[in-house]
Amino acid sequence: MPELPEVEALREFLDDHLVGKEIARVLPLAISVLKTYEPPLGALEGTTVTSVARHGKFLDIAAGPLHLLIHLARAGWLQWKDGFPTTPPRPGKGPLALRTVLTGGDGFDLTEMGTTKRLAVHLVHDPADVPAVARLGPDPLADSFDRDAFARLLGGQRRQVKGALRDQSLIAGIGNAYSDEILHVAKMSPFKLITSLGDDDVTHLYTAMRTTLREAVDRSRGLAAGRLKAEKKSSMRVHGRAGQPCPVCGDTVLEVSFSDSALQYCPTCQTGGRPLADRRLSRLLK
Repeated sequence: MPELPEVEALREFLDDHLVGKEIARVLPLAISVLKTYEPPLGALEGTTVTSVARHGKFLDIAAGPLHLLIHLARAGWLQWKDGFPTTPPRPGKGPLALRTVLTGGDGFDLTEMGTTKRLAVHLVHDPADVPAVARLGPDPLADSFDRDAFARLLGGQRRQVKGALRDQSLIAGIGNAYSDEILHVAKMSPFKLITSLGDDDVTHLYTAMRTTLREAVDRSRGLAAGRLKAEKKSSMRVHGRAGQPCPVCGDTVLEVSFSDSALQYCPTCQTGGRPLADRRLSRLLK
């Protein structure tokens, strides 16, 4: 799933390629992708893109009085095209979900692989009209989001630290992959309870979060949209690397599997050498 660093890189890419250009047409090609129907997508035709913003994992393309909100979900992606075939694509065929064409002939496709369709597109007058955007917590890289603001958010939370990092209503933009990476940098168990964190733990976790995300954004900056997935995968220290050596200590990276996801961690770096039981109802390691 694209997370804050990849979505921020896409935002910068689209800011360079879309702003100031006129939208010729927007073609929805999968029924599941469109989550709003008023105003219709046709209202974008003839408008000029004025800005591209990011809200957590959402892209926000502003054109005229409208905002095209895109959430790529787990298997969605954006592919930039310098030109398109003259024959319109057939709806419902393959991974193509939505096509946006500019008057210059270039534009982008939204695609989604797999059978679980979660890619979401909203056309609204205000980003806050999308409930998932309205509920977002603060951006972890915002200048105003300092260590004390982070500590206040965690105060009163009674759950595991990984779940807190992934909660979009608490902190916007962090998902499964970067929460694994942040906790590895922080040398902290994903099952550690928020209530057990001391002041030094909070400071260390905050620093690991900011450093990990900033470095990932810097690595992704300037890359073409098609290269972002490979960059993310190659830069992971523990996420997606179960069975491989930890790049810090050399211990074997382990995994805990759940019904629809998995987390990876280094026992030596994060749990005092103890493996976490690979079942959801295991006794939590502190």
